[in-house]
Amino acid sequence: MRTTVDILGVPVDNVTMNEAVEIVESFLEKNKIHFVFTPNAEIMMAAQRDDQLKNILSSADLVVPDGAGVVLASKILKPVLKEKVAGFDLTHNLFYKFSNKNVNFFFLGGKPGVAEQARQKLLEKNININVVGIRDGYFSSDKDDEIINQINSSCTDILLVGLGAPKQEKWIYNNSNKLNVKVCIGVGGTFDGIAGIVKRAPSFFCNNGLEWLYRLYKEPRRFVRMLDLPKFILVVIAKKLR
Repeated sequence: MRTTVDILGVPVDNVTMNEAVEIVESFLEKNKIHFVFTPNAEIMMAAQRDDQLKNILSSADLVVPDGAGVVLASKILKPVLKEKVAGFDLTHNLFYKFSNKNVNFFFLGGKPGVAEQARQKLLEKNININVVGIRDGYFSSDKDDEIINQINSSCTDILLVGLGAPKQEKWIYNNSNKLNVKVCIGVGGTFDGIAGIVKRAPSFFCNNGLEWLYRLYKEPRRFVRMLDLPKFILVVIAKKLR
């Protein structure tokens, strides 16, 4: 039985990391496509301005809280989510789970060469997953059919789409009727992180809900986007008061 927490109109699954991995594994046993999205506070706030994005997130088979802000929102609104389930960590846990297993992955997204670098980094860590296809994220919509044919002909089980939000969520949703895969996951900048192009925040920041602060320090140009974090919490508080 699926248990979700309503966060500003988006049902977020109340799961631990291990439970999320088990749910994705269960999706592989079914002959239908499943959506997995990993919204943080920034994306949740974007969904308040974009009804299409909110509907897409709400249509997913699994929505996990990627960020302390979403978990904090649940503490205000109740019931409380069990824990943060970051998309980057979920992807890594799936890699460990399916290393040396008969599960096929396709990497879609990132700058040219980045997904290949990510694949090499995984091999260096003795994570041996079946990557049956790679395509960078720099393409126009007229290439969609070509890319979908490439994905379908590769016998992919899990399609990782790293186009950035909300582009990746909309791409997955809009092309779902053409894709012959079992799981689609929006993974944001995960390929950059695995490849080592973007350094992840030290554990202190991750464990204390301050990953956003580290990212802002490393990328000051994100300041305007980061304003959505306090706005999100204020909207949550306003809903609670109402």
